[in-house]
Amino acid sequence: MKIKNCKTSFFTFIIVFINLNIHAQLKINSLFSDHMVLQQGVQIPVWGTTTDEEKITVKFDGQEITTVPHNGKWSVRLNSLKASSNPRSLFISTEKSSLEIKDILVGEVWFCSGQSNMERQLGLRPPQPPITNWEKERDKANYPQIREYYVPLNYSEKVVDDVQSNWEVCSPNTVSKFSAVGYFFAKHLHNDLKVPVGIIFSAFGGTPAEDWTSASAMKENPELKELLENYSQIMGKGYRPRGQKPNGLYNGMVHPFLQYPIKGVAWYQGESNVDRANQYETVLETMIKNWRTDFHQKKLPFLIVQIAPHKDIKPEIREAQFNVSQKLDNIALIVTTDLGLPNQIHPPNKQPIGERLALAARGMVYGENIKYKGPVLDHYKVKTNKIVLYFSETGNGLKTNKNTNLKGFEVIYANGEKELANTILKNNRIEILLNPNLKPVEIKYGWANIPDVNLINSINLPASPFRVQLEKTK
Repeated sequence: MKIKNCKTSFFTFIIVFINLNIHAQLKINSLFSDHMVLQQGVQIPVWGTTTDEEKITVKFDGQEITTVPHNGKWSVRLNSLKASSNPRSLFISTEKSSLEIKDILVGEVWFCSGQSNMERQLGLRPPQPPITNWEKERDKANYPQIREYYVPLNYSEKVVDDVQSNWEVCSPNTVSKFSAVGYFFAKHLHNDLKVPVGIIFSAFGGTPAEDWTSASAMKENPELKELLENYSQIMGKGYRPRGQKPNGLYNGMVHPFLQYPIKGVAWYQGESNVDRANQYETVLETMIKNWRTDFHQKKLPFLIVQIAPHKDIKPEIREAQFNVSQKLDNIALIVTTDLGLPNQIHPPNKQPIGERLALAARGMVYGENIKYKGPVLDHYKVKTNKIVLYFSETGNGLKTNKNTNLKGFEVIYANGEKELANTILKNNRIEILLNPNLKPVEIKYGWANIPDVNLINSINLPASPFRVQLEKTK
């Protein structure tokens, strides 16, 4: 009998112990996992869930904050932190349970998003061509202060709060899984700023910008509301990614991060909007405003990678991206006219894109006194037998790649005739010689799916393709 009673008491203890731990289950959002990077210079929300209503204590870097959960959820805010490469731990505890998040750094956090050219990892992905010099890049990727949080591909009908992923430390053993563009961007940023860099890698190949935009934001625009209402018909043409749903990527791959402080967004997308290129400017502008509102940053920086030359990419897509960069504040355009391949939608030379992204971030976001834009048409003057185009963002002057003859300009006349322009390049301006017997109505530069262009500025950044209607544009 005594032995039986002992067994009964033991099993009763085990059941009570298990029930107690289930009852007191304490969780933190998976963004707060080992090796994470926190954004410097802002308050940091920390949040999670619990099955208990006990007081929760959060400790980090000498700060100690307590809170009481509400309906199973809890959150606190840490005071602003300075950049630090010194690994520290975050402690969360109640009377019954505790958590420790280790190896936390503080620096700069960027959201790297878009479709397949951002999703493309550094390592091999047949049948896509290998990233240029990828093995050498892999072998020298010893950057323990660069970390990546990978976001699983997820079209979700409802908003998601936690994608249940984790942070990875950059090393030769891990970097092959990193976004190639994201890694090259982070590497240059880290080397230039000398602070830890975290990238949230949230990209999904073959996806249109509408899917990255919330339903409420699209409904506010009559044009996009109609698109949303006829979504299945419009998106039913051509390739459709698995599980595609209206606003599904906003729900599943953007919404989970709205509370997490980020410095800015690196955006590489547009290929899947090529059939609606004339509408893309509205879509992209709406998406950016949507994210800025929902991330609670009115001027959240966006670095937009312009789509590279390809036989199926219409110039209107590049024009839309350029127009958005000119219309909205805190937008930088990364021009890639020199990096494309006619028959390859995934150009392998990703290193210059990462470098240009970092250059734009340093100049636009971090306030360095550097040039980071390619030449931009400022204004023009019509003179006898010629038009003079004046450019800004020229540095020490305009030039061409390898100092070859300037190319890529076209003149359209009122009678419909077109001709490749006879041009003269002088410092910050370009003179276009005209047919004296015809009236010019439009000038185009690089206006083709595969633009053959070579205009750059003194720091070797290319000019975006553009068109200007002479009767309408001053």
